Amino acid sequence: MNLPAWLPEIPGEQPYPLVFATVSGAHLYGFPSADSDVDLRGVHVLPAAEVAGLVTGPQTLDTTWTRDGVEVDLVTHDLAKFCRLLLSRNGYVLEQLLSPLVVASSPAHEELTALAPACLTRHHAHHYLGFARTQWRLYEKTGELKPLLYTFRVLATGIHLMKTGELRADLTELYGYGPSYLPELVAAKREAEHAAAPEIGPAARDVARMTGELELARDASALPETASAHAALHDLVVRLRLGRP
Repeated sequence: MNLPAWLPEIPGEQPYPLVFATVSGAHLYGFPSADSDVDLRGVHVLPAAEVAGLVTGPQTLDTTWTRDGVEVDLVTHDLAKFCRLLLSRNGYVLEQLLSPLVVASSPAHEELTALAPACLTRHHAHHYLGFARTQWRLYEKTGELKPLLYTFRVLATGIHLMKTGELRADLTELYGYGPSYLPELVAAKREAEHAAAPEIGPAARDVARMTGELELARDASALPETASAHAALHDLVVRLRLGRP
């Protein structure tokens, strides 16, 4: 996996200090192509004066630019907003937090990572089921390989999460949950970002099977109904906002 050597320079160029920045998107999911852009996701911390006063700072910053021919998309949320998303059934932010492709870290990042298991619930299955439906409809409309792979990826991630309590976003580590032709689809995606889906296998049947498996895994999951990290995340937000260790 070839990521630009200058990625670690980006956090220091941002207007607010970052708790973390990680790589998401196709690089995290295990099927980047040579022309894939780099999706960076992270958390910034607004100073107290931009939260408590009448003029507030940005809850979300979204910037896209190109460097050395590589398109970079950086999205960061303020810490409080990110923690609220963690306490919802939002799989995106959990994947960003737990991404092994770390560009910038901090002690607060380590705290958030340690609290991630207490944010997991069986209701995260709804996120993955909804995302799969959206990507499948996009695949039916465009015939492109990317949304088809995204459909399989989110279903496999969701099934694994419901069964094991472990979040894995890399499809190449989850082949056992999907059809046998997944490695061939991944290989095709790595060749081109917007390739058409090859004529392989009964995709509709396999997506329906995995959808049903995720629904059954959700119903049988040992994950709790609600997150238990609220108090700890509140304490973390207050400490960082006030500049306390």
